[in-house]
Amino acid sequence: MDVKKTLLNLLYPVRCVVCDEITGYAKEAVCRKCRGKIVYIREPFCMKCGKQLNKQEQEYCSDCQKKNHAYIQGTALYDYGSMADSVFRFKYKGRMEYSKFYGKELYNEKACWLSMISPDALIPVPVHPSRKRKRGYNQAELIARELSRCSGIPVNARLIRRVGKTIPLKNLNQLEREKNLKRAFKIYKNDVKLNTIVIIDDIYTTGSTIDAMAGILHKAGIPKVYFMALTIGRGI
Repeated sequence: MDVKKTLLNLLYPVRCVVCDEITGYAKEAVCRKCRGKIVYIREPFCMKCGKQLNKQEQEYCSDCQKKNHAYIQGTALYDYGSMADSVFRFKYKGRMEYSKFYGKELYNEKACWLSMISPDALIPVPVHPSRKRKRGYNQAELIARELSRCSGIPVNARLIRRVGKTIPLKNLNQLEREKNLKRAFKIYKNDVKLNTIVIIDDIYTTGSTIDAMAGILHKAGIPKVYFMALTIGRGI
């Protein structure tokens, strides 16, 4: 068995999720030099969106102080800066295998939060069909399915669809993001009565996407909407 594992590792070496170098160990998704480079979100963090804060006495980031979000609360696993290259490869370079690591990490770090929320379903942020055809997968759905496998919470990827083809949000300001996302989502399948859901996404920045989805989900009769992001920017 050890010989077989060694041969498989030689033929199909595991590459580090963080730096993309060969880890040297078949069961390790992160090489030893990169383990300490991953920055997890820890207290103090924004009580609304989960962004890392600098001051212990601070409750909300500046964004959440200015805006009323449509969701109840969110949480995130990593500081975006420490995992930006990893997420880029996962999202745009076909590294779908990263989802196993991400899903396990989310569950290990957020199991208590999920237990407190007790959601009926995990809802991945949908991508437009044309973008999914080009990429071959929806990265948020891959994360959601791995988290579901660990937690037992079902995934509902058919409830809400992306019908508007939006332009990339990263270079838009808040007003442009909201305009871009207007009428982007539509409820398609609502044959299961859901009370509490958690939206799953890879990156949280301003919350425009989550708010747009939450608004549609509220109209569909789902009162409690939370979110969980793999990575998030820092708050001030």
